[in-house]
Amino acid sequence: MDAGNHSVVSEFFLMGFASSWEIQILLFLFFTIFYIASMLGNLLIVLTIISDHHLHSPLYFLLANLSFIDTGVSSIATPKMIYDLFRKHKVISLKGCITQMFFIHTVGGAEMVLLIVMAYDRYTAICKPLHYLTTMSPRMCICLLAVAWTIGLIHSVVQLAFVVNLPFCGANEIDSFYCDFPRFIKLACIDTYSLQFLIMANSGFISMGTFFILIVSYIFILVTVRKHSSGGLAKALSTLSAHITVVVFFFGPCIIVYVWPFSTLPLDKFLAIFDAIITPSMNPVIYTFRNKEMKVAMRRLFVKALSFRKSRVMQSKKFRLILTIIGN
Repeated sequence: MDAGNHSVVSEFFLMGFASSWEIQILLFLFFTIFYIASMLGNLLIVLTIISDHHLHSPLYFLLANLSFIDTGVSSIATPKMIYDLFRKHKVISLKGCITQMFFIHTVGGAEMVLLIVMAYDRYTAICKPLHYLTTMSPRMCICLLAVAWTIGLIHSVVQLAFVVNLPFCGANEIDSFYCDFPRFIKLACIDTYSLQFLIMANSGFISMGTFFILIVSYIFILVTVRKHSSGGLAKALSTLSAHITVVVFFFGPCIIVYVWPFSTLPLDKFLAIFDAIITPSMNPVIYTFRNKEMKVAMRRLFVKALSFRKSRVMQSKKFRLILTIIGN
């Protein structure tokens, strides 16, 4: 870009769903319920794992970090989506759009790598149980987590490097609820065919390749377990089914959005909602309702909370009684 070729577009209009007021109310209720459920569910998982020493293991360390990432996924675009439902002109600045894309792909890239780490954790636990604690040591878990965030950051920065200086001098309507690279670069004043291919290669093919690697790894684990113990196959399948469900929910929309060559606006908008709101709220359900240890730990946490509240109430009553005696 030469120095004189500056962008003349300073803000973009997010089209969302152009529909009746009744539909906007329904969307508001839908977005709000799923957003609150996602935040409360994921924060509850993080709090439960931190407070319960029975869950201080590599698997739950990774699960807590997945829930922490999902709170970020929910919070990047959803609050603005809810706020925009009541605005006639749904506007986002150019800098705000770029910032939104940066965090979406940083957090998304980190979650992608974290799901691979969780698959490796299950492989080690099921196929090499004697080496599990040595392989998945606390130091190794922290290093793998750092790698996940580093790769997510690099993934996002590489894509931004190609689009941050694009000139925008005409169309400024993004037919979605939030900013993302495929729709953003199409609004540029130059030919972006090669750039669209780079974005597709970076996000689409990486998502698709990672998805198949994870599915193959799960199949390999199940085959290995079946060879060694037919009785352990059901247990391994029960353990992996939650991971497989999360992988399908996470990578399915990514593959369609970045790899599917045909434009399908209603489906794209639905997938945008699915990625930003539904997927982060489903992970707590998948991992807690199918996990006995998590359910038991949550009961212990609630019991502790009730006991703490009762003790505080008793202390408050005693304090008031003392004040009354002193006053008399």
